[in-house]
Amino acid sequence: MGNSGELLAAARTSTPAVVLKLDRNVMHHGGLGVIRSLGRLGVPVYGVHEGPFAPAASSRFLHGRYFWNPGVQDVARIQDGLLRLADQIGEPAVLFATDDAGAIFLAEHGEPLRSVFLFPHPEPDLPRRLADKYSLYQLCRELEVPTPHVVMADSTATMKQFAADTGFPLVAKLAEPWRGHRQLHSTTVLADSGALSRIWAACSETGPRLMLQEFVPASPQSDWFFHGYCDSKSACTRAFTGIKERSYPAHAGLTSLGRSAGNDRLRAQVCRLLAAISYRGIMDLDIRWDARDGEFKVLDFNPRLGAQFRLFEDTAGVDVAIAQYLDLTGQEVPHGEQIHGRRLLVENYDPIAAASYWRSGELAIRTWAKSLRGLDETAWFARDDLLPFGLMCLRMSGRLVCRPFARRAPRAPASAGLARFSAGRAAVGKPVQKERVQDDSLVSRTVANDTLINKERIGA
Repeated sequence: MGNSGELLAAARTSTPAVVLKLDRNVMHHGGLGVIRSLGRLGVPVYGVHEGPFAPAASSRFLHGRYFWNPGVQDVARIQDGLLRLADQIGEPAVLFATDDAGAIFLAEHGEPLRSVFLFPHPEPDLPRRLADKYSLYQLCRELEVPTPHVVMADSTATMKQFAADTGFPLVAKLAEPWRGHRQLHSTTVLADSGALSRIWAACSETGPRLMLQEFVPASPQSDWFFHGYCDSKSACTRAFTGIKERSYPAHAGLTSLGRSAGNDRLRAQVCRLLAAISYRGIMDLDIRWDARDGEFKVLDFNPRLGAQFRLFEDTAGVDVAIAQYLDLTGQEVPHGEQIHGRRLLVENYDPIAAASYWRSGELAIRTWAKSLRGLDETAWFARDDLLPFGLMCLRMSGRLVCRPFARRAPRAPASAGLARFSAGRAAVGKPVQKERVQDDSLVSRTVANDTLINKERIGA
């Protein structure tokens, strides 16, 4: 690592970091990756969690935990809660969005928070345009970036015509996945017209925008992803490429087993796209190689930290979270080359994904077992931070037991009651502010420029 390693070892780490998660996914492992990556450097890290039994909330690298469920819709409540957290921390902190809702909120409504938080400054409408599956398609077509054909499913006739023109299988996507849907995955592969009718019926009942996408045939090593970081001048200072070896759901979901692999052509293609849209901050793209025309086609653009980002590290020891932290705190980001061949496993999802690949005849049990050897990174297990892995196992066991009853009960709304701050394990034995319970009601308060908090809705 040489001088680059020395620069990272000498980095100033006194500025706190906050891991923000608005999506109510207690099993999100990306936030835990940030907590560990920065915590190991000595950064005081604070996390937003559903409750004390959220696996990531038990990390030994957390200085503080904010137990808070503001939902994704209410701008005023989110602004107010983050300002209260900033008061608790007592100094400006680097803010990391780990889901689409957080990235959209910070871009559109984050200005009142800039006096107490450091975070990227993209064009206000850009994260929403990128996270929305249909507007991403429109943007790619406008910029002549290869992408599969799509149609918005606004009627039965439209869907049937698209299916007739394109053929099955098709990919159904919730156009605005950050809004959530308790009955549907954000991405589903539809094998036939019956599956298409069922998903249309589910969407018709509750009203999420549904998009149909051409299915690009999958083949070994055809699923790629790109993780990077662009600075305030939209220069992509970190650009990593890798292969999805397995995903959950199969061929249509999050990475359950990934491998870092160089791809100069893909890197250049994505960097051109990032420059064209003047992107700033961390991003995570899913791309599939289409053997029919020899193109890398953009499937998804997540304008925030990707859950599997810890797969990628360079020879200076820098990942995208460290790159953003150093850049936003005014420090030099050490130069390094991507380390190829690193492999990451998501322990709670890969066995389920492997079972699906096995049922379709794409994976043998012996091959799956062999693929678990020689891993460089796991989403949950870490020898220096064991408790999150244990809680993850308990929660996954509970899900298996409760699965027969899960679909009978509607999802409980996010709590509008109390937000609670408590010290994390990393703060044990150190002077910290006394734990306190905060009223998370919608109160009007004055912020940096004496402007009242904007009470419009993020989904408006």
